[in-house]
Amino acid sequence: MMSKLELITFGRAAVDLNATEYNRPMEETMTFTKYVGGSPANIAIGTSKLGLKVGMIAKVSDDQHGNFVINYLKKSGVDSQYIKKDTQGRKTGLTFTEIKSPEECSIVMYRENAADLYLSVDDFDDDYIKNAESLLISGTSLSQSPSREAAFHAIDVAKKSGVEVIFELDYRPYTWKSKEEISIYMTAVARMADIVIGTRDEFDIMEMNINFDDEASAKELLEYTPRLIVIKHGVKGSRAFTKDGEVIEGTIYKTKVLKTFGAGDSFASGFIYALKKNKSIKEALQYGSASASIVVSKHSSSEAMPTIQDIENLINSHEG
Repeated sequence: MMSKLELITFGRAAVDLNATEYNRPMEETMTFTKYVGGSPANIAIGTSKLGLKVGMIAKVSDDQHGNFVINYLKKSGVDSQYIKKDTQGRKTGLTFTEIKSPEECSIVMYRENAADLYLSVDDFDDDYIKNAESLLISGTSLSQSPSREAAFHAIDVAKKSGVEVIFELDYRPYTWKSKEEISIYMTAVARMADIVIGTRDEFDIMEMNINFDDEASAKELLEYTPRLIVIKHGVKGSRAFTKDGEVIEGTIYKTKVLKTFGAGDSFASGFIYALKKNKSIKEALQYGSASASIVVSKHSSSEAMPTIQDIENLINSHEG
């Protein structure tokens, strides 16, 4: 019997195919390296590598790609008993990445009939969530049924059981049908969550681009359940807002950037780990920023997730 999980991530588990050849467009790229991808899968791997007890609720294809994802998560120490295989022929999502330069990186997602969006309430046991400390919901899981209903059910179980809910906005345009749909479902979950993490662009999309600044976005959500809002600004840093009106500015750790993707998932991993270890919000932002800085300097997202030593070495090198 596993000891109590500190975190369960919910949603997208996919395969990333990262361009092995740098400084060229995808049209000319001939070789790619395969990694596990998908925001909640990356966060599960990242937090597990940092030493947290982590599980994941997901659905993958019943084929070699699905086997690859499950095997890698198991190898990374992630409890995978509720990573189910789709038996209806649906496929694990594929993401091809282009690394033209540190400033010009793009991704092409293949998400038609993606297995993770068919994750249903029947694919997991409520007791699994009830016995965890925190549940992380990814925004992409809200974009389509039955994954959407499964996510809301998981949140409901968590809320009734005193399990902390973390909402990672993880906006991807694929599978959403309209701006209104995005705003309705993402806002509903953000208002129910205890912690909300996203980029400024993701908050803008959720708010239907009504020109909120960070303070206004935080003020609106903090009137509901959330006690902590984190808004990321990429190379300009991050800001956290608390229920009692505190505003905490995040630190920046400059690095030799290889690519831009993966930063958000590594930030969340470092940030969540630090909070779990009772560090201050200021320190948690440092851990998140340092973790992101390390991952954007490396080729993969999941495999590049840093150790505690990596993160603390980077933080310590910038102090004093």
